[in-house]
Amino acid sequence: MISDRSRALLDGAHIAPEVLALVPGYRCLLLVAEGLRPGPSDEASEAILAAAEEQARVELGDNPPEALPHVEAWRTAYRAFGAKPQRTRPSVDALLRRVGGGLPRINRLADAYNAVSVGAVLPIGGEDLASYAGSPALVRADGTEPFDTVAAGESVVEHPAPGEVVWRDDLGVTCRMWNWRQCRRTLITESTTEALFVLDGLPELGPEGLEAAGDALEAALGSLSPGAVFARRVID
Repeated sequence: MISDRSRALLDGAHIAPEVLALVPGYRCLLLVAEGLRPGPSDEASEAILAAAEEQARVELGDNPPEALPHVEAWRTAYRAFGAKPQRTRPSVDALLRRVGGGLPRINRLADAYNAVSVGAVLPIGGEDLASYAGSPALVRADGTEPFDTVAAGESVVEHPAPGEVVWRDDLGVTCRMWNWRQCRRTLITESTTEALFVLDGLPELGPEGLEAAGDALEAALGSLSPGAVFARRVID
């Protein structure tokens, strides 16, 4: 059974009305996982990621990622709040562009959610709950929120542009530009045992696509972490 803390995190999550007004039809699936078995990339996570890469290569063929309806919809969503998707790409767009040469192998858990992202063609982010504060919120930034990242090899604190769509917790921005870049504080690492996964869906994904992606992610994580427990919530 999932912990009371994780249940409260899901119950308290929200999307600001101004985000839904910006991109009508947006939905997200939040998946909490506890009892995960972390570690570096291994044969099990390699098999999951390699299968997803091959699936993506077949689906893309010789076409660029924006030929896929859900990818192009995300590029349009980015333009709606002033972002330039050719420079700051939606995460699934950026991943699909790397499929030809092979996706990065990061760690067991990150490999699993990247595999589902390219296989189901939707953005997915992962957050280490040990460093997470409060419940997730998808908002339009006021420009004062801290975002800890790395620039030129040095740890720095940046701030989103006013009006930028960001995921945040009680301490600051956890992901800029909706799903472009995650903060350092809550990155999933080789020691993560409990995590929050954020699956972003637009109408072009289809009515069943978001839940199917959630099922695929839960199955992938469960295969890597027998005995893990999960809870989810869909917000629209």
